Amino acid sequence: MIDRLLKPSLICAALACLSTSPAAAQGTDSQASLPKPTAMKVGGVLTGELTAMRSKAKAKKGPVYQLVSEPRRLPPPAGLCNLENGPETFQIVPAGDAQATQLKSHLGKQVSLKVDAVACAEEAGQYSEAVVTKWSLVK
Repeated sequence: MIDRLLKPSLICAALACLSTSPAAAQGTDSQASLPKPTAMKVGGVLTGELTAMRSKAKAKKGPVYQLVSEPRRLPPPAGLCNLENGPETFQIVPAGDAQATQLKSHLGKQVSLKVDAVACAEEAGQYSEAVVTKWSLVK
């Protein structure tokens, strides 16, 4: 009697396991179908939502900003920053108080920046995947 009860449940469990394996294989295909990063050139425009971040670096004082955009392929030699799809988060470094004030008025909004210098993030503790050091606001 126990055999009659266990066999159908074991067969159902085996079929459930077999039916989920193609779904698991599709999960690996989704990585292959990641959107291709847009190539970024020096002087190119980077658009996205601007947010403020808190800096934990003791040596750096002042505001830290981050822009989230679509994946980008950075100009050589940076490339994809050792990421599969290129950086999507960019730390925006103001050159002085004037640029910091300019960014502060655009927090939480979509902004466009003309990028003159960008590199992959290399320092420990950076929250962004890439760092923009020279830029100007596009109106």
